[in-house]
Amino acid sequence: MRERGAAGVRRALPVLGALGAVLLTGCQGVPGQDGGDGGDGGGGERPVSAATSAGARPSGYGAVFLAVGECASSGTVGFTEVPCDSERAAARVVAREDGRARDGPPCPATTDFVLHISERRPSADEDGDGNVPRGYACMRGLRPPHPGDPGGGGGPRTVVGDCVRETGDGKVRETACDAEGGEEPRYRVVRAVAERADCPAATVLYVRLGGELPVGCARPL
Repeated sequence: MRERGAAGVRRALPVLGALGAVLLTGCQGVPGQDGGDGGDGGGGERPVSAATSAGARPSGYGAVFLAVGECASSGTVGFTEVPCDSERAAARVVAREDGRARDGPPCPATTDFVLHISERRPSADEDGDGNVPRGYACMRGLRPPHPGDPGGGGGPRTVVGDCVRETGDGKVRETACDAEGGEEPRYRVVRAVAERADCPAATVLYVRLGGELPVGCARPL
């Protein structure tokens, strides 16, 4: 679940409109958790230690820990890299970047969550796994539900089709459009545009999405 600031409101929401300078950020976010190491304060971010996970992985998984196309399983002590055909595999890497998520490219729109990978630079490379620089992996679950899908109520990005509700402090929080979890949605992002003036006339809330079309036009439900 992601909590963001309202970018501006017309007509129906004068309270949020007065706080329009607080903008809804576009990406890097862990379902059910605000913030995270290196993120923009969104849902969908989870830390994973390469020092424990990468050091234990079998050989043959490639030179990069959690490279694009590889899979991870979640357990009681964090995420580990596993073969994608393993019964333990839970999610696949759809994008992989070095550095901190807040400084790098945004994850693909339908990313379910983000793994933040800590740096690992062993003094000796006995097991052949090599150095693992700080980075982040954009993950997509192998099985539904997918919180990153439009209307899913989670994931690190707000996209067209997502729903939000007010939190009462000048911000909005993304929630599932079907109200699963008991949180009633109030608005749906119906279009992404370059500028506010390009939004449809029925728009009452502007949401910052980031990317080439950074403005989300939201209508009441």
